[in-house]
Amino acid sequence: MPADLSGTWTLLSSDNFEGYMLALGIDFATRKIAKLLKPQKVIEQNEDSFTIHTNSSLRNYFVKFKIGEEFEEDNKGLDNRKCKSLVTWDNDRLTCVQKGEKKNRGWTHWIEGDKLHLEMFCEGQVCKQTFQRA
Repeated sequence: MPADLSGTWTLLSSDNFEGYMLALGIDFATRKIAKLLKPQKVIEQNEDSFTIHTNSSLRNYFVKFKIGEEFEEDNKGLDNRKCKSLVTWDNDRLTCVQKGEKKNRGWTHWIEGDKLHLEMFCEGQVCKQTFQRA
């Protein structure tokens, strides 16, 4: 049975966020502000249906999807690109592949101990973030 990622999570650490944002083509001023933020992530999981809210003082982002069903994702508020996204389980890791203008783009969420981990990747850059329950 896949992991239950449900809950409210607060960012503890972030590694290579700058490199990841550069790969996405995010402008200098936005990158500098975004690096200072400590977003909160709210994950609602109901069997194979998910909603993920990422909230910060700069921008909020919302995505809703069902495991195994490709959907069009509008990354407005992030890098303002649209892509086709497909989320699947890879053992206990929730993995998303995003196809669009940027190559090798996506993310993976998983729980290890009492922490939520997120790896976001784009064009060879990988950002690793760790969250704790709020």
